[in-house]
Amino acid sequence: MPQQKSTTPKELFGVLAAGAIMLLVVHALGRFIYTPLLPYLVDDGLFSASDGAAIATWNYLGYLMGAILAIRWHKVSQIRVMLPAFLTVHVATTLLATQIDNLTAMSVSRWLNGVANGVVFVQAPALILEWLVLRNRSSMSGLVYIGVGLGLLVSSGLVTVSADWLEGAGRWWPAALLSIPLAIWGAYRLAKLDVPDDDRGSDGKAVTTSPLFDRASVPLFLSYGGAGLGYILPMTFLPLLAKLELEADHWLLDGAWVVVALCTIPAAWLWNRLGTKMGDIPALKLNFVIQLAGVLAAVLWPGAIGLLLCAALVGSTFLGTVLLTQRIARALHPHQGPRLSAAMVALYGFTQMVGPWLTKQWLDAGGTLVSAFGIGVGALAFGLIFVFFVPRPEAWHARTIQSE
Repeated sequence: MPQQKSTTPKELFGVLAAGAIMLLVVHALGRFIYTPLLPYLVDDGLFSASDGAAIATWNYLGYLMGAILAIRWHKVSQIRVMLPAFLTVHVATTLLATQIDNLTAMSVSRWLNGVANGVVFVQAPALILEWLVLRNRSSMSGLVYIGVGLGLLVSSGLVTVSADWLEGAGRWWPAALLSIPLAIWGAYRLAKLDVPDDDRGSDGKAVTTSPLFDRASVPLFLSYGGAGLGYILPMTFLPLLAKLELEADHWLLDGAWVVVALCTIPAAWLWNRLGTKMGDIPALKLNFVIQLAGVLAAVLWPGAIGLLLCAALVGSTFLGTVLLTQRIARALHPHQGPRLSAAMVALYGFTQMVGPWLTKQWLDAGGTLVSAFGIGVGALAFGLIFVFFVPRPEAWHARTIQSE
């Protein structure tokens, strides 16, 4: 086993901050900012609402492909090269977005931006987790996802502040200009991390990669797939559902997304803390129950109460699902953490594409949007069931040793 290393609080904060900023850059300034930008870009005549949805789909596809690439490039030595490379792709495609008004070019640009997002979203937290494990601080790994929660507010604020003095493709300038210094600092800080390029056992030999799918990881994969399908429905359609159910001047028309953002900010810290105190698997079970209750609320209580509960409960849990699942995967298979992380994110990305497609099929068949949220309820119930089949890491490793 690698020798445990010490670290100072200042160094620890710097590494976690660098990871959080990287996720803010690629996931908020690359992906989330498109949601508040979309109505302005449509009003400016850059493209139609339907074209905007198609562009978003290309970005989602890129994210899925980026996560799949990260499965291939999962070694620390590969991450050191690919992480700054794809941060550069993010910055370049965001700058390109300020200059193009051709639909095909925009789709290609957003696809490439999604690929960069997928790679960085896997590799930055995975590299930091390996660094933390060497210092016996893995329980703090979830704090890097604070960047996603902050990013929701930052991206929304950039769009609102610049709404009156930018137009068309130029509305991308705030995201592009802010990405440059943040990406440079984040890449520089993580490039200095002291992490061995390969994992070695007590005999000094490189550890052989174990199977990606086994009795321990398969239930976790199935659970995570249910989580991805369950959370993406309210995160995609909650504002639209509010528009369908509420009067024109209701504060939740714009406020539902703000509630999600505000609840997301402390979520990473909260679930990181709960996982440390009660154990990651019990915390994940609680997380699923709360998240399921949030989506179910929108189905059982159509209107303001259901919408508010859904926004608050889903906003405060979905990041917790991510960080707890990633940490459990790393504990079950300590010698292939980045590879498992990439596979998990790829699955999550796939289910995020399936969710809106299933909703469209349901609506085309005559179903209502609120009843479509039942798909999310079923998916989260599915995920919760399979959490109970995930073995505790210490029990799994003890059983593995006995069988050898």
